[in-house]
Amino acid sequence: MVSEVKIEGPFFGQSAVCEPILRSLPEWFAIEDAVQNYLQQIDILPTWLALTSERAVGFFTVKLHFERAAELIVLAVRPEWHRQGIGRTLLAAVETYLRDRSVEFLQVKTLSEGHPDPGYAKTRAFYTHAGFAPLEEFPTLWSEDQPCLQMIKYLGCPDIF
Repeated sequence: MVSEVKIEGPFFGQSAVCEPILRSLPEWFAIEDAVQNYLQQIDILPTWLALTSERAVGFFTVKLHFERAAELIVLAVRPEWHRQGIGRTLLAAVETYLRDRSVEFLQVKTLSEGHPDPGYAKTRAFYTHAGFAPLEEFPTLWSEDQPCLQMIKYLGCPDIF
C-alpha cells in the first residue's frame, strides 16, 4: 500500500538501486542496450525513489531539457507493487519539483499504439489518466518495429512577470 511507501528525492547516482527494479520488469525492459542506457541516465539525472522499510520498490527519473520543459525518462515499479498508486505518487512528487522550478511542459515517450504490446497499452493508459495527451508519433525513432509516441502534459504557467 502507498501508505507503507515513502517518496524521496531527487537523488543522483542511483543505478545500483534501480537496476533490480528494471530487471524485475522484463515485459518492459528486455532490451539490454536500452537497460544500460537507462542505468547511465539514472546515474546523472534526478531520480525519485519509492521506498519501503526494506528496499526501493519504484523510481522515476527526469531530465530538464530547457528551463520550461522536462522529460520523464524512465518509471519503474516492482510488479508486486503495481496498481497501488506508487506510479501516481512518484509522478506527483516529480511534478511538484518541476512546478517549483517553473517548468511548464512535461513530456514522455513510450511505445505507440502501432505496436500491439499489452504492457505498453497499460503504460499509455497510465499517462493518459495522469493528464498526458498524445503529441506526435515517430514511427522509426527507436526502430521500425518499435514506433514511439510522444505525450505531453501542461503543468501550468509560471508567474514570469
